[in-house]
Amino acid sequence: MNARTLPLLGFVLVFALLGFGIYWSQRHDPREVPSPLIGKPAPQFSLPVLGDAAKKVGTAELAGQPYLLNVFASWCFACRDEHPILMQDGKRLGIKLVGFNYKDEPEDAKRWIAQYGDPYDVIVADLPGDVAIDFGVTGAPETFLVDANGIIRYKYISPITPEVIATELLPRISLLKQEAAK
Repeated sequence: MNARTLPLLGFVLVFALLGFGIYWSQRHDPREVPSPLIGKPAPQFSLPVLGDAAKKVGTAELAGQPYLLNVFASWCFACRDEHPILMQDGKRLGIKLVGFNYKDEPEDAKRWIAQYGDPYDVIVADLPGDVAIDFGVTGAPETFLVDANGIIRYKYISPITPEVIATELLPRISLLKQEAAK
């Protein structure tokens, strides 16, 4: 290989990598991060309720009914985009909406909820983030759909939008309800 072909080879390599990157990004949604927990039992947990640390809620209390576990925090800017959607459409889901306050000081979280509203049926607090690690949480917001048997059926990373509710969540929730009716 001579010195004249080396720049050409470098150009071809860069162009090939760029082309592959474009091809990959067009066929893969970056919000869809495969979770090894899909189809498996949700991690066992019992966490304090935000605002009432003496009361605990976890997998035992949530068993027997499907629920949506929504990871949020007062420090999360993207959660501010998602929150009005949950306030408007959270009840339309027809299942329990569980707020999962992630690595957040309780007073900050309570202030945030007081300011923006409370769409949740219950809010649990994971200040150290240990349970979040068990769920494979990488940040906020993230949302998990858990069926009545405690199996994780779906995970969504990014703020929930009306489109996500209509095209992803409601069809999956409807399917869970149909399966439960059998």
